[in-house]
Amino acid sequence: MDREYIKIYNGRVLTPYRLMAAGSVIIRWGKIVQVAEGDIPVPGAVEIDAQGAYISPGFIDIHVHGGGGYDFMDGTEEAFLKIAQTHARYGTTAMVPTTLTCEKEDLFHTLDAYRHAAGKNTTGAQLLGMHLEGPYFAMNQRGAQDPRYIRPPDPEEYERIIAYSKNIIRWSAAPELKGAIDFGRYLRSHGILAAVAHSDAVYEEVLEAFENGYTLATHLYSGMSGVTRRKSFRYAGVVESAFILDEMYVEVIADGVHLPAPLLKLIYKIKGAGRIALITDAMRAAGMPPGESILGSQKNGVKVIVEDGVAKLPDRSSFAGSVATADRLVRTMTRIADIALPEAVQMVSTTPAVIMGVADRKGSLVKGKDADVVIFDDDIRVRMTMVQGRVIYDHTGRQPRRDLPEG
Repeated sequence: MDREYIKIYNGRVLTPYRLMAAGSVIIRWGKIVQVAEGDIPVPGAVEIDAQGAYISPGFIDIHVHGGGGYDFMDGTEEAFLKIAQTHARYGTTAMVPTTLTCEKEDLFHTLDAYRHAAGKNTTGAQLLGMHLEGPYFAMNQRGAQDPRYIRPPDPEEYERIIAYSKNIIRWSAAPELKGAIDFGRYLRSHGILAAVAHSDAVYEEVLEAFENGYTLATHLYSGMSGVTRRKSFRYAGVVESAFILDEMYVEVIADGVHLPAPLLKLIYKIKGAGRIALITDAMRAAGMPPGESILGSQKNGVKVIVEDGVAKLPDRSSFAGSVATADRLVRTMTRIADIALPEAVQMVSTTPAVIMGVADRKGSLVKGKDADVVIFDDDIRVRMTMVQGRVIYDHTGRQPRRDLPEG
């Protein structure tokens, strides 16, 4: 589409303020220039008829490992590009590629691959920066993370990693580990989001961590402590701490498997849409048929089996990441958790944008922001995905209409 203006019309527009029953979104040079009710005349514009479907802000996935048969830990440019393309088919317009615990050299290869891919990614979801998940975790909360690489924070190590790449925007760790508070302060001083993850912390430890930069709880309920007993006394764990701390954001793997409906409803009731980010936590099997797969890199990843809509360790002792896509998250929250569609969309667009510090340009259909747009039907089936004004996925197969300018 090489015309100066693009008009998406005849759709139900999800704005931050209301749901327009019939509205238009006008785009110029990759930015939104107008959102209004009705069919706005724009002479010479490329026109896209939403045919009564929803016109929504693009979905932002701030915790994703892979998809389409690839994992970011493969450490290749191809993996980054293919994963971005795969998730774009399901409405993701921006993502934060996520690592696993691994050898340092494998991590550096992945960071290199990100740098190479970011400049060539014109056909998939935009890459916002890297999320390092681990290796600073509590061993007994590791889940599917490889125990060979789990260790406490080492200043010499993490300072070297951060100096190596300017693309790290988030790092998840267990804040109760020795040195983790200093680590959180160091991340904050470099503008990197610190998140609580795979942790056995109690409330007092989480509170101290929150005060020192750990403002997000990674995949709430998964890989973290709940109420625990120590010498007959009960202590609030990470889950309860995330509820108590009103300003702490939380992630939710809303695939309908990791968390049942009552827990999804509880999280929403306590935190609200403005503090919840829906994430896929997807591994390479997302968008692929069930069966055997690998969590992590092809070279030394962990074998898993995909069944019942989720990835599991072979002995079925633990989940090993989800195979969700962003459309499934919205579908789960509206159908299983009984959340209104505008708020479900908020949790996968506006709130993630706020968490990652990109809400000035992404996360809502507002004048001046990037034209990241998704068109989906009543079943949350994606018809079209647009990133910065470029249509990168079109399920309809219809060619947009090009009106002739007046005169």
